[in-house]
Amino acid sequence: MELNADFTQRAVIHGDEIPWKASPMQGVDRRMLDRIGDEVARATSIVRYAPGSQFSAHTHGGGEEFIVLEGVFQDEHGDYPAGTYVRNPPTTSHTPGAAAGCTIFVKLWQFDPADRLQFRKELGAELATASPGVAIQTLHQDDRETVRYITLGAGTQMQEDPTGGAEILVLQGDMTEGGDTLRSGSWLRLPEGQALNLTAGETGARFWIKTGHLPFATAPVA
Repeated sequence: MELNADFTQRAVIHGDEIPWKASPMQGVDRRMLDRIGDEVARATSIVRYAPGSQFSAHTHGGGEEFIVLEGVFQDEHGDYPAGTYVRNPPTTSHTPGAAAGCTIFVKLWQFDPADRLQFRKELGAELATASPGVAIQTLHQDDRETVRYITLGAGTQMQEDPTGGAEILVLQGDMTEGGDTLRSGSWLRLPEGQALNLTAGETGARFWIKTGHLPFATAPVA
């Protein structure tokens, strides 16, 4: 399966406008944003766990990165409330579920195969002012990518020329970019070579952003 698999093209999806599709595990549904592959896939998705649902124990051959958007995600390693950012690199394993239900934004098979850095962070816990109206928390940085959590004050503008492209998920508020209005749940992928020009709306905006990673986008290797 291929969905938004041409990484030289701009892609915008408003999460609340696409239907939920059932996963192979009962009670777990997903909204697919981009995908290369079938059930083993380089995938970016919004995943919803019904209360009491759980995946079988599994190992992440290509790594897993996620943000808890609503509720509490759980596995044998602990509870992850809304606002938690997690990186589970290749070779890590767990049995994920949600006793009370949850929704996460998750990226699979997008790690450097040699990455072994596993951690969790709270979004907003280490914000630093970068310029008037702009606060940034760097969540992860390596030779392939930079992952940040950014807040923009009302009407604040932010411009970047991201090497290696950019990908954004709006977590709260709204903002415009390239003629598109992005709201909570909107996902933008900007190809390499295109400038990023954001303007926050009247209530500001909070978003997750990854840059530098698009040249490494390939199908998973079994």
